[in-house]
Amino acid sequence: MNKSVLVSLPLTDAQRKEFKNLVQNKGYAIAFVSPSEVTQSDVDAASIIIGNPPTRLLHASPSLEWLQTSTAGYDHLLAPDVLHKHTRLTNATGAYGQAVSEHMLAQLMCLMKKLHLYRDNQPQGVWRDEGPVTSLVDAQVLVLGAGDVGTCFARLVHVLGAHVTGMRRTPVPVAAPFERMITPDGLVDVLPHMDVVASVLPSSPQTRGLANQEFFASMKKGSFFLNVGRGDLVDTDALCQALASGHLAGAALDVTNPEPLPTDHPLWQHKNALVTPHIAGWWHLQATVDNVVRICLDNLGAYFADEQLVNEVSRG
Repeated sequence: MNKSVLVSLPLTDAQRKEFKNLVQNKGYAIAFVSPSEVTQSDVDAASIIIGNPPTRLLHASPSLEWLQTSTAGYDHLLAPDVLHKHTRLTNATGAYGQAVSEHMLAQLMCLMKKLHLYRDNQPQGVWRDEGPVTSLVDAQVLVLGAGDVGTCFARLVHVLGAHVTGMRRTPVPVAAPFERMITPDGLVDVLPHMDVVASVLPSSPQTRGLANQEFFASMKKGSFFLNVGRGDLVDTDALCQALASGHLAGAALDVTNPEPLPTDHPLWQHKNALVTPHIAGWWHLQATVDNVVRICLDNLGAYFADEQLVNEVSRG
């Protein structure tokens, strides 16, 4: 059977040419299909897939050698009967730090300066002072998940004067922009002292439901909570209670539990909740698209040269 590379990315003509040049003389055909137009036959014919085909089209085919995602998240691909046990998997970690961290900072500053309240007043023509605001200068910020995105966010808030603590699953040396690094065991000790808690954690058995009633009760009164990792980190009812009681000053969410957030969900009605529909890490910023394409091109070259792939997921 002829081997084929399926590329499902938004590409320029120059980028298409780069992919074609890499595949040339490697014994693989190459097909370019728009991400919104990938079909079952496209997936079934592919030996290598670069992009994110709908999960329902993947059936653990043993002929799929390697899947390079265009996203950093990959938990949906670890479900049974999605990928064959011998199919290699790599993701696009490193492409989204700028876009997601800037989105986080924009959401946080909006809440801290109460810009969301003034925007809500605008359609009614209400000229009203919404009262005191807060600042990142000397603020204590905890970043749950100190990888690429978490470090980019930490760098931004550090520049604005914050003191940043990071949390990683395993101990690592402390390095700028972090002033302190903890593991999950130390979370209970630091939560009460944080002005901002921002999560970029992936979904895992250890993270699901972590932000529950006890978690929010342990947070400092008047603090802010951000989540751009996975929605299942959060007990949304507990978050709503923390907002309604005034214990939290605000919450900014780009991911929710459930997702999409139902139209009638109470979270929409909390004036100090700022919700965006899981778009912080998508392709709205051109730099993100360019980063994804470069990771994919570099990995394709490494694959054909039998070199180590970056961002390879251990599925053992």
